[in-house]
Amino acid sequence: MKFSIGGSLKLAFRPWVEGIENIPAEGPAILASNHLSFSDSFFLPAVLDRKVTFIAKAEYFTSPGVKGKLTAAFFKGVGQLPVDRSGGRGAGEAAIKSGIEVLERGELFGIYPEGTRSPDGRLYRGKPGGLARVALATGAPVIPVAMIDTEKVQPPGKIVPKMIRPGIRIGKPLDFTRYQGMEGDRFILRSVTDEVMYEIMKLSGQEYVDIYATAAKRQIADAAKKKAEAEKAAKSGNAAADKTGKGKAEAGA
Repeated sequence: MKFSIGGSLKLAFRPWVEGIENIPAEGPAILASNHLSFSDSFFLPAVLDRKVTFIAKAEYFTSPGVKGKLTAAFFKGVGQLPVDRSGGRGAGEAAIKSGIEVLERGELFGIYPEGTRSPDGRLYRGKPGGLARVALATGAPVIPVAMIDTEKVQPPGKIVPKMIRPGIRIGKPLDFTRYQGMEGDRFILRSVTDEVMYEIMKLSGQEYVDIYATAAKRQIADAAKKKAEAEKAAKSGNAAADKTGKGKAEAGA
């Protein structure tokens, strides 16, 4: 299924690729990418000859009915690995364990250091737990990847994609074996993550924001809520003023 889906995506969207030679022909490697769209996990595997395994929400594999079975089959076909991410720290540990297992099999493991999709197209601070810990535990090289314009193909909340040609830039592998055995040092984890994010920024050309994307999403949601409340209050005030004005006019008549 991976090849049929990948072939269909390449035929329909014709994604361009730079740096494909940086993907090793064999052996484990971590593909660390920015995250602009739900479709990132499909376009990247589509342009590679090797299978890439990403972490996906377990709900995609356990939904009931015919639609649920079709969804599960699709995600399995494109190399998605189900992980229950509802349990906080335990969920993070499960994802790390799954990534290590993929790499120990000599395969490619895909991860989004930002932890969630960018809410506005900018690049956000990478979370140090997953990427760095998996890299230091396995010694696998980290290959920075930049997805380009995938958010224009399928903006958040949109089901039907637009026929826009996306791009993928693949950087040179980064070696962090000098830090192996130090995955318990939070300063090392932060340093490794920041180095990878810097390389992704250079590849993508995105503006970098030194906060987590989850925090940015909360700020955007709060701002939207306050704006809606202010508009509602303004409408209520205008309505009250109109009513008062009308009453005065009637009284004067």
